[in-house]
Amino acid sequence: VSLLVSPRRGLTYVVLLHVGIPTLVAPPPVVVIMRFSAVTTALVLATFRYPSASAFVKPAAAAAARRSNIRSALATLISRKMTATSSEAAAASPSDTSSESATKSFEDVSDAYRDLLTRLRAVTQLKRVSSVLSYDQQVFMPHAPEAAAARGAQMAALAAVTHEKATEETIRTLLDNADADLARFDGETTDEARILELTREDYEKNERIPSELEARKAELSARAHSAWVKARQDDDFKAFEPVLKECFDTAKEVADAQRGDNGGVLLYTQMLDEFERGMAAERIDSIFGQIQDALVPLLARVLASETKPSTDALKGTFPVKAQEELSRKIVESLGFDSDHGRIDVSVHPFTMSLSPADVRITSRFREDEWYQGLAGSVHEGGHAVYEQNLGDSGLDIDSYLSMGMHESQSLFWERHVGLSLPFWKWATPLLKEAFGNDFSYSPEEVYGAVNGVVPGLIRVEADELTYPLHVILRYQIERDIIGGNLDISDIPATWNSMMKDMVEVDVPSDAKGCLQDVHWSALAIGYFPTYLLGSATAAQLAHYCKQDIPDFDSKVEAGEFKEIKAWLTSKVHRHGRRYRSLDALLEDQVGEKLNPQYFIDYLTSKYSALYKC
Repeated sequence: VSLLVSPRRGLTYVVLLHVGIPTLVAPPPVVVIMRFSAVTTALVLATFRYPSASAFVKPAAAAAARRSNIRSALATLISRKMTATSSEAAAASPSDTSSESATKSFEDVSDAYRDLLTRLRAVTQLKRVSSVLSYDQQVFMPHAPEAAAARGAQMAALAAVTHEKATEETIRTLLDNADADLARFDGETTDEARILELTREDYEKNERIPSELEARKAELSARAHSAWVKARQDDDFKAFEPVLKECFDTAKEVADAQRGDNGGVLLYTQMLDEFERGMAAERIDSIFGQIQDALVPLLARVLASETKPSTDALKGTFPVKAQEELSRKIVESLGFDSDHGRIDVSVHPFTMSLSPADVRITSRFREDEWYQGLAGSVHEGGHAVYEQNLGDSGLDIDSYLSMGMHESQSLFWERHVGLSLPFWKWATPLLKEAFGNDFSYSPEEVYGAVNGVVPGLIRVEADELTYPLHVILRYQIERDIIGGNLDISDIPATWNSMMKDMVEVDVPSDAKGCLQDVHWSALAIGYFPTYLLGSATAAQLAHYCKQDIPDFDSKVEAGEFKEIKAWLTSKVHRHGRRYRSLDALLEDQVGEKLNPQYFIDYLTSKYSALYKC
């Protein structure tokens, strides 16, 4: 019996029975039984809390009574532990659930299911540890080659352990037994069938990937990131080319292993499924073709218009610290909970969730322009709000549905709120507060400036009319590489030619061209299409949100965003992966599958009015 006294937390008893397990302390006053390997007989953690250390000084009789209570509680816990079916027995055979009380949950009566959840949550925690290492690498870690090599070794070792835990044979046995238990269970169920379905899908897909390949992928990702940063700084595609080829080759090797004997699935479709479940390459070709056919002529009309809003409100000198504080204030107003997250600066803006209680975002700022830093913060803030409002079961069912849906949440806030005139009627006074009296522009002038269509080189800085074309360019390039129709060495020339044809800009350097994005160095082949799927989804959600909240614009103008956030939580956030695809969620929640016409109509109406074309 260990006695710990804390002036802040009061008094805590810790009772342990263990074999080689370090002492653990749980928040009092709780009792927790944790299962470990067969070597460990039991670990019982019982805590009893008093209001303060002084309360421990009691008469002898009271002390004896407390000791008796502790012995009684411990004996009861050990008795329950000894009579419970062991984890190994649960894996060996299904439980007899048919005679259990209907008032008990499935988790109460199925040892296999309960043990499975324990193992799945352990894998989740390992993945979150990997996220910590990744966030540190992209935000805080030195960029020295030696540091990158060391981090690569760390992430490779962790990836191998995580992969082994996620694909051990016991998982399959527990899945089979839990499925059998569920078939016989006559009580009420909620998410159990979907949890088992998701687990089986991921298990069978990941089981096909050898641990060696998973570790090699993790090591390559860390090495490639540093190589990409240096190549971008040096404007040296040739130096990055062999590493990039290795990234594509390894990504193809992983996708080929995942699809197994299902050779009828295109390799690129398999890659897409990693980020957008249930969305085949053929459907994306159709959606993107519809968008491209509508936007290319619209862009031509806009660029030919003689009525162009001034962008003067974006120009000047804007202290970075003032921009950072402005971004923080606006992102928190939209719904980002800074008590359960943080905002940093990085080379490339991104969001990383370490758990719903710790979601971090980054942006980047420059002194000669203020909007891109704010837009990046709002965009990543939208991602973060999604992550912060998912369930915290530690299971895949409470993770984001897909990257397309994730992107829709960031673009909903960035575009359909943050680029609207009502938003700038609310936010323009904040700009004046941040940048001083010299910033004398009206909300209408700011609205025109941030919505100005100026074809540019950088995707993350593109206006919303040319942004879809940036995405389609990347989609077509990576699709052709995977299909064997384009060589890695031809990426720069192909990129530059497509930028001229689609966006009407000349690319002066690879640093501002094909080296600008981090995704390929992270082996995220198939990720880019989700940006445009997200754009289309955001427009569709905004359409229905405004139907359900008729005073949407008035609320935005007043800076009242809670009801809008609550609508998104109701329609999207809280569901996690309970739906099988983005299409399935949209069809159930708003009445139809993804329909790009809402996106096309939104852009056509907005920019035809703004540019009088």
